[in-house]
Amino acid sequence: MLPILESGEETLVGGQAVMEGVMMRAPHSYCVAVRRQDGSIVTDEKPLPRLSDRHKIFKLPIFRGVGTLYQALKLGYGALKFSTDQALADMQPASTESKPPKEMPGWAITGNLVLSVAFMIFLYKFMPLLLTTKLGKVYPVLTGRIPFNLMEGIIRVAILVAFLYAVSRFRDMRRIFEYHGAEHKVVFNFESGDPVTVERAQQFTTFHPRCGTSFLMMLMFVAVPVYALIPFDGFAAKFISRLALLPLIIGLSYELIRFAAKRRDSLLAVVAAPGLWLQRITTKPPADDQAAVAIHALEGAMALEKSQGGELVIG
Repeated sequence: MLPILESGEETLVGGQAVMEGVMMRAPHSYCVAVRRQDGSIVTDEKPLPRLSDRHKIFKLPIFRGVGTLYQALKLGYGALKFSTDQALADMQPASTESKPPKEMPGWAITGNLVLSVAFMIFLYKFMPLLLTTKLGKVYPVLTGRIPFNLMEGIIRVAILVAFLYAVSRFRDMRRIFEYHGAEHKVVFNFESGDPVTVERAQQFTTFHPRCGTSFLMMLMFVAVPVYALIPFDGFAAKFISRLALLPLIIGLSYELIRFAAKRRDSLLAVVAAPGLWLQRITTKPPADDQAAVAIHALEGAMALEKSQGGELVIG
């Protein structure tokens, strides 16, 4: 969930699905709640200092989008490690319960993160560029800068949709997508101003305009006009420039969504629409016990935020 509000300030609540759980964040704190196999819910909550308070450059346009994404990835890394550790603890034989629970080594998750980033660069940067270049040799019309980048953008979005649909067929990923839906329902419930309960949360939709899926789609669209301005014709030069311009595209995408968030009745609906369509794949209706985990995470983040004097109002 992107940290943007109608007022343009950092949002009060957002979150992320993890293995058998949900992470919820407030402006200055976060809480990860994970359900163990015995039915209990374990949590990990910590204060969350704002990156922009420590480094003023991340208050500036473009830079604040890069900083926001960096902090979201870092926070997601920690939340994923916590949920993975709980899964490992559930796999520990009952005869060894007195021993310290196993934990996923930091290097293992870091290595997995590095491989994931490399895979995404290959899938969404290298492959679309390669396929479009090959198509340009068959259809000369694609050699023009604008047609080339439009086709590359179409291929990029098609790969994204196909990839997400493919992984959604796996049972474990479907469980994560159900917790993703639970996160959205609970955030909607909280933003409505009504008391947050499982029954009320289940009445809301799983499609939220501030979802990171919408941000991902925005990245795809913004890349098209930005890449069209690149004067390079060689394959290697184009690929390197796409990597170099990634921070700019991230920053511009964040600014567009931030701007649209101030105009919810007009621009936000247009900007968020493709992301909402994609959420039909990345979110699934949760069970009541999954919604309860999301509420538990929200309550943990709110309690810690309140203890730090955080303002618990929206906007």
